Amino acid sequence: MFNIVLYEPEIPQNTGNIARLCACTGSKLYLVGKLGFSLSSKYTKRAGLDYWDDVDLHKIDTIDELQKQFSDANFYYLTTKSKKLYTDIQYKDGDFLVFGPETRGLPEKYVSDKNALTIPMKQGQRSLNLSNSVAIVVYEGIRQNGI
Repeated sequence: MFNIVLYEPEIPQNTGNIARLCACTGSKLYLVGKLGFSLSSKYTKRAGLDYWDDVDLHKIDTIDELQKQFSDANFYYLTTKSKKLYTDIQYKDGDFLVFGPETRGLPEKYVSDKNALTIPMKQGQRSLNLSNSVAIVVYEGIRQNGI
């Protein structure tokens, strides 16, 4: 399935919800960099319920390290600063979907990448909830692939 990458996530409930999504879709979860919470936080555990044992979870230091490890894979960077829609991509098994922290998004070098994508929303709004954004993109990939 897909590889979900959360770069420096800050809110434990979002990460727990995303972990549950990963368990239900067979996606791997990569947590990159400094986390804004402990994985043993009661909020993280509660949001993921009893799905944590079914999550293929990986902790890694940098996105660059992850890219080097999977140099043949497609990496897509979700941001509010792109004009290219997430629906303009043909997703395939093994793609990496990279999401930034809730309060500041991805670093500029990923936002300006040719693989930067956005989810459309009403003008003047800052951003969607992180776990909602991950679900939207993962299920578009599932829809495209008939899974």
